[in-house]
Amino acid sequence: MKQSYNYNNQMHQSQRGAFAALFLILLPIFFPNLFAPLGRASPSLFSEWNAPKPRHLPLLEVALHRKTSIKQQSDLWSPLPNQGWKPCIDSANIPLLPEKSQGYIQVFLDGGLNQQRMGICDAVAVAKILNATLIIPHLEVNPVWQDSSSFTDIFDVDHFIDVLGKEVSIVKELPREYSWSTREYYATGIRATRIKTAPVHASANWYLENVLPVLESYGIAAISPFSHRLAFDKLPVNIQHLRCKVNFQALVFVPQIRSIGEILIHRLRYPFAKLQASGSEDQQGRIDDTEQEGPGKFVVLHLRFDKGRCPLTPEEIGLLLAALGFDNSTRLYLASHKVYGGEARISTLRKLFPLMEDKKSLASVKELAEVEGKASLLAAVDYYVSLQSDIFISASPGNMHNALLGHRAYLNLKTIRPNMLLLGPLFLNKSMEWSEFQQAVINGHKNRQGQIRLRKEKQSIYTYPAPDCMCRT
Repeated sequence: MKQSYNYNNQMHQSQRGAFAALFLILLPIFFPNLFAPLGRASPSLFSEWNAPKPRHLPLLEVALHRKTSIKQQSDLWSPLPNQGWKPCIDSANIPLLPEKSQGYIQVFLDGGLNQQRMGICDAVAVAKILNATLIIPHLEVNPVWQDSSSFTDIFDVDHFIDVLGKEVSIVKELPREYSWSTREYYATGIRATRIKTAPVHASANWYLENVLPVLESYGIAAISPFSHRLAFDKLPVNIQHLRCKVNFQALVFVPQIRSIGEILIHRLRYPFAKLQASGSEDQQGRIDDTEQEGPGKFVVLHLRFDKGRCPLTPEEIGLLLAALGFDNSTRLYLASHKVYGGEARISTLRKLFPLMEDKKSLASVKELAEVEGKASLLAAVDYYVSLQSDIFISASPGNMHNALLGHRAYLNLKTIRPNMLLLGPLFLNKSMEWSEFQQAVINGHKNRQGQIRLRKEKQSIYTYPAPDCMCRT
């Protein structure tokens, strides 16, 4: 009897253990909000269980109670002085379009929004080099975010064609006789009209020697892959000017992206705007009663904290910002799609900057409905807000960082570039006091706030627009 009782007891314990394990497995399915990494700027229960401990506690404790002088604030927020450069891409000697095009050029662009943006600029330049008609570029489905947004979902196609129409022939779609030339057609076999051997940073002569004969034979050439497929050096001045014109003038976001961007910017500049409910949460609007006081300033932080690939943690970028003079009244906009680790990972950053905002904390569900779940459109909104900010800073070099660095330099806007060679040793020194850390940070970033840097050989024209896109004043 005793053996039977022990056996039954063990069975019951085993069953209870199995049910408990099954419950833990199913819990995220039935209660997903508990495990969501970011939920409208609020921490999830699960993320709090895994909240990382601060790694630089002595610096953090002082930074949380920091005081910033009026002079430091004034220096920090003051716009860049005139640096002796101005945009210079409109030429009076633009070559007229030849009467006859050599054929049609198609390009298929992969990567994220900003990589595709650079590819569009290069595609226009290649069409000009070949005297070909460019089909509006095809944006591949992003393999990471599974975003199928097209060119016309992101960019104002009519503006694009209108701005470039005197220099390059551009059409929205192929004529019927070439309707067979589709992405699916090239995916099912080897095709004579597909160019798949374009080297990275190919010269203008490479296109004339390898693509022009295909155009002359078939009337169409499809280039895929087409990412970083045109050199930055040894190109005619008019081709360089054209690339700049595409990037800085022709590529304008569609009205709905600009509209959402303006909503976010307005609420950052007027932080005391009030919420007024009008029926349901989705219909909430903000009424501003402080516009007469003038717009406030805000800084955009592009935070790309991916698993295993971030030079600065959110805690470290927060300490950097604090040392530079940003205080706890700073309006900070977080430009980021998803942060690995969710809210818990940026909790220390939020303690340093309690007025930190993002798209979901500033706009209603209804206002974001057109871009929600579409990574390229969300990135476009962040790009738009970043370009309008008083100061931009990126925690991680990448395509977004490079694109905005160049665009803001072109417009002479302040952009702080973290000095990674300086910051590494500073954060490794666990005995350094706040005053020493702060002074080292300030001294190490005096010349990293948007000062014009001339492009060197092989560097991107889109990251360093001078001297190709700019002239001395």
